[in-house]
This record gives sequence, C-alpha cells and structure tokens, in this order.
Amino acid sequence: MKTQRILKMLAVVAIIFGALTVFSGGRALFGDAQARASVGNAVGFVLWFNFLAGFAYVVTGIGLWAGRRWAGRAATLLAVATALVAAAFGVHVMGGGAYEMRTIGALTLRLLFWVAVAAVAQRALLPK
Repeated sequence: MKTQRILKMLAVVAIIFGALTVFSGGRALFGDAQARASVGNAVGFVLWFNFLAGFAYVVTGIGLWAGRRWAGRAATLLAVATALVAAAFGVHVMGGGAYEMRTIGALTLRLLFWVAVAAVAQRALLPK
C-alpha cells in the first residue's frame, strides 16, 4: 500500500510538473520577444522536446493516478526519451554549440524524476 501512496504523490507532481513545463515552454516558444529573449542560448530541440513532453507528463500523471498499467510504460518511455535528448544535448555541447547551464540542471532533474517514477510505477502497476 505504501507504494500506491507514493505513486499517487508522484502522479500529482507529474501533472503539476507537466502543466508548468507546457506553460514555460509555450512562453519561450510562442511568447513575446522579451519572453523568447529570456531563455538565452536555449537549444531548440531541447526546448521543443520539453514543451511537447509536458503534455505527456500530464497524461502520464493522470494515468498513474488512475492506476493504469500503460502509465508505467509511459513513465519508462519518458525516462528513456529524456536520456536520449540529454545525450543529444551532450553531443551539441561537445561540438561547441551554445547552451545555458540551467539546461543541464533541468535535463538532469527531468531524467531523475522520470527514472524514479518509472521505478515506482513498475513495482506498483505491472503484474508480478
């Protein structure tokens, strides 16, 4: 039962995290000149991935709350996709591309969060 309670908390965090991600990504991508300028040297593919993934965070969070098995798989997919984007970002940086240091922190936070959610969801939702 403790795992179920942790899963519910993570579901709420995922929904809030997703909504905030969509909002901030939307401002950075579609906002006025000042909003777009505030992101500095944002890496385009990372910004787009985060924005689109925000919608998946919300949907996955709702699925986790409802105890749907597919949500555990979705959390795993989000962790893997975030790891791939982080690797591509690393290639971008190593190639001399411009970036913001906060991108490293944001990708790390997202990756650790979804790895943790996937681990809890696998225990709680998938058949034993």
